[in-house]
Amino acid sequence: MRRVLVVAQSAVVRAGLESLIALSPGLELAGSSSGLTPGDFARRIEDSGAEVVLVEVGAHDEKSFHDLLALGEAVSSIAVVVLGEVAESARWQEALRMGVRAILPREATSDEILAAVEAAAAGLIVLEAAMVESLLDGALSTERAAQPPENQGEALTPREVEVLGLLAEGSGNKQIAHRLGISEHTVKFHVASILAKLGAASRTEAVTLGIRRGLVML
Repeated sequence: MRRVLVVAQSAVVRAGLESLIALSPGLELAGSSSGLTPGDFARRIEDSGAEVVLVEVGAHDEKSFHDLLALGEAVSSIAVVVLGEVAESARWQEALRMGVRAILPREATSDEILAAVEAAAAGLIVLEAAMVESLLDGALSTERAAQPPENQGEALTPREVEVLGLLAEGSGNKQIAHRLGISEHTVKFHVASILAKLGAASRTEAVTLGIRRGLVML
């Protein structure tokens, strides 16, 4: 039996969660509270033998949120499952780092809450799909911001852009010379300059980089 401690400020919400846990096979209500300080939390966990804490956090309730983070630090072996505003992804990133294992919206169904409790107790992380996307988007944005801008190198001259475009078409030096009315020696000079400016090791790589930087239109 998984013993679950329920924490919710609202008496109505608390009663509903208590009933849900008490009536669920495989789960046992270890107690409930309208709120817990870190010290109370450690004591209640020890006294009740709870494996999971099911916590309801009010919208924009900073005190409850910071108390929640403290709960995770107080007893790291306990699985914390939260019902809250999943749209507030920035605050939940911090909660996940502090050890919260499951975050569900307040409108989660009974089956979803019970599944999250079981999964969290088993050591899994449970998040709503929309929250996963939000967290991934945030992580990617942070990664992009941390990366230095790609080195664009020295700008190509208009003639070099023309030569690069013909390289993209698969033209050889002789064909490029004929098309542009210049000597093959001049074509070789332009190609060497393009490779150096783009930091490319081959014509193929130069074309690839040119496409990526918008210098070549396919």
